[in-house]
Amino acid sequence: MTRKCFQMADPFLYDTGERSHYGCLGHEVQIEHLKAYVCKPSFSTDKAVIVAHDIFGWQFSDIRYIVDLIAGHGYITICPDFFKGTKPWTPSDHWVDFPDWLKNHDPMKVDKEADVVLKYLKEQCGAKKIGIVGFSWGGMAVHHLMLKNPQLTAGVSLYGIIRDSEERYRLLNPTFFIFGEKDHTISLDQIFLLEDKLKQYCKVPYKIKVYPGQVHGFAQLKPEDMKPDDKPYIEEARRDMIDWIKMFV
Repeated sequence: MTRKCFQMADPFLYDTGERSHYGCLGHEVQIEHLKAYVCKPSFSTDKAVIVAHDIFGWQFSDIRYIVDLIAGHGYITICPDFFKGTKPWTPSDHWVDFPDWLKNHDPMKVDKEADVVLKYLKEQCGAKKIGIVGFSWGGMAVHHLMLKNPQLTAGVSLYGIIRDSEERYRLLNPTFFIFGEKDHTISLDQIFLLEDKLKQYCKVPYKIKVYPGQVHGFAQLKPEDMKPDDKPYIEEARRDMIDWIKMFV
């Protein structure tokens, strides 16, 4: 494999390892051209959160666990299939093929899907305030949408940032960026640059936090898949994510 292929894969590459089975609490729905996984709290609410999945897609058990977790905090929570029925990346796929796959799965081309989901949440679920969280590929999608869509009242991007746009610092609404200290896909220099530029250009509340010793993909592990040394940081990142959503949504 050439180094070029590795570089194109780097923003999303992490080892999923062995994952335990997860029994979901929500259900699947069809929204126009999209399938989606939805979980609702036990009481009525007009607050909602969209979850943007990573390269492993909307059916990945880690992502569904996160949807259920956020719903448990009182939000109508939905993870749409941003890949629109096309095949997600799988751990058995070959990274040499990743550049071609990515051409058809651009995290900065999610605007139409976001609008479909926003319409559904407002018209079918009665949502009045809607936030978004995303992981890796989905973190990049969140960064993009927080620059483009004022309907999203707050965003949390977990280890995913846009790197090649001069407009990437002019956020429309409050946005929280979560990173792992040992994330091989996002260097500390890139994080420092993001912080410096946001100080210069961003006019809304933002936050950047780096979690010690954590690697790419750390914050979405189910409890039974966590390593003991990582568990406190994973739980802290999740609390911080929820606290940001509660502050603004």
